[in-house]
Amino acid sequence: MTRPRMLFDPQAATPYAISRSGLELFSNCPRCFYFDKRLGQSRPPSLPFTLNMAVDVLLKREFDDCRTRKEPHPLMTQAGIDAVPFAHPDLDTWRDNWTGLRFHHAPSGFIVYGAVDDVWQHRCGDLILIDYKATAKTAEVTALNEDWHRTYKRQIEIYQWLLRQNGFPVSSTAYWIYANGDATAACFDQTLRFRMTVIPYEGSDDWVESHIMAARACLMKDVPPTPAEDCGYCDFAVSRAGYKTNCP
Repeated sequence: MTRPRMLFDPQAATPYAISRSGLELFSNCPRCFYFDKRLGQSRPPSLPFTLNMAVDVLLKREFDDCRTRKEPHPLMTQAGIDAVPFAHPDLDTWRDNWTGLRFHHAPSGFIVYGAVDDVWQHRCGDLILIDYKATAKTAEVTALNEDWHRTYKRQIEIYQWLLRQNGFPVSSTAYWIYANGDATAACFDQTLRFRMTVIPYEGSDDWVESHIMAARACLMKDVPPTPAEDCGYCDFAVSRAGYKTNCP
């Protein structure tokens, strides 16, 4: 299901809804962000990771069962995390890609939103942001320290910021629940097993508000900004929109 594109209008008085992924696009390339939000010329879509989506659905089902019973999931117990899945009447809304957890940031005029995977609650009352990830690697996944993992870290930090803006006490420690597909079995037998790890991350949302304001300033310009260095999408976007590659 698709929904009508809402482009940013510098003259509009109404708030503009911008997703966590939209802000991530601004992090990656201001020009691609401008073309997407001002001109409606998006990057080519990526292929859906359907197996990852299946893992996401099944993990949510498991944690929701524990949520109903107000008990910790075995992964939480094994990792020594003194918490239970957080029960909130709006959780399904927070998880929905079209609605998500949202906050009207008045200084920018943006309604910032994002779909969380899960939220736990520490025994002390603080909320813990949880993000599910799935892959298939020979090596164990115990840390996310590659350059491209910065996207994962910004994702968590924006969600932490959104929870705090909605008035919740939030722990700086978040966790990735990482499902690593195990290819060592002798045969498939219609079953794919995963090695599960719980990876902590100390997030800081100090950068989020200034990033939102910078994104707004970008969209207020009359001409596209310069592209990020080595952005492979800009030539494609420029050719579709009819702009010259040397525009400011």
